[in-house]
Amino acid sequence: MARPKSSQHELKRDEILDVAAQCFADRSYAAASMNDIAAAGGTSKARLYHYYESKEAILFDLLDRYTQRLLAVIGQVEATAQRRNLDDRAALHELVRSFLEEYENSATRHVALLHDTKFLGETQRDLILNRQRDVVSAVTRFLRRAYPVRVGEANQTPVAMMLFGMINWTFTWLRPGGPMSYTAFAEEVIGMLEHGLVS
Repeated sequence: MARPKSSQHELKRDEILDVAAQCFADRSYAAASMNDIAAAGGTSKARLYHYYESKEAILFDLLDRYTQRLLAVIGQVEATAQRRNLDDRAALHELVRSFLEEYENSATRHVALLHDTKFLGETQRDLILNRQRDVVSAVTRFLRRAYPVRVGEANQTPVAMMLFGMINWTFTWLRPGGPMSYTAFAEEVIGMLEHGLVS
C-alpha cells in the first residue's frame, strides 16, 4: 500500500511552484531549466525530480492551480454579492477589486498563464484554455448584468476583452510600493467603467 503524502509534501510543491514561477518570469519558460529551478530553490535537481517528473509537469501544476484559483475568486465574489445583497454593478466592482488583489499576489503565475500555456501538451493545454474561457464567460456575465443597456450580444466580447486589457497586463508596469497601489488602480478601473474619462 502506498504511503499517504504528508502536508509537508504539498508545502514543498507550493514552494517549488513559487520558485518556478519566478524563474519562468525572469528567464522565460523556454530558457529556464530544471537546474535553474533547483538552484533558485536551494535544492538539488534530484530532489526536484522527487516532486515533479519534468519542467512541463511543474508548468501544468502551476497553471492548473492558478486557473482554479481564478475561478474560485469568481465564486467567492458571487457568494459575497449574494450575502451582502450587492446590486449588479457593485458585484462587478467587487470582481475587479478581487482580480487585481489576486494579480498583485500572483504576478509571476499570471505571466506564466499569459505566455507559457502554449508549451503544454495538447490535453493539458486544452484544459487550461477551457478554464480561461470559463473566466472570460463569467466576467462577461458580470458585465452584461451590470450594464445591460450598454453591453449586448453584439459587443459583449469586445467589452469583456477591453476590461481584461485594462487589468491583465498590470504585471508589466504596476509595482507594489510604486506610486499607485493595486487597490488604487482597481478604483481607477471601476471609475473608467462607470464614467469613462468624463468626471
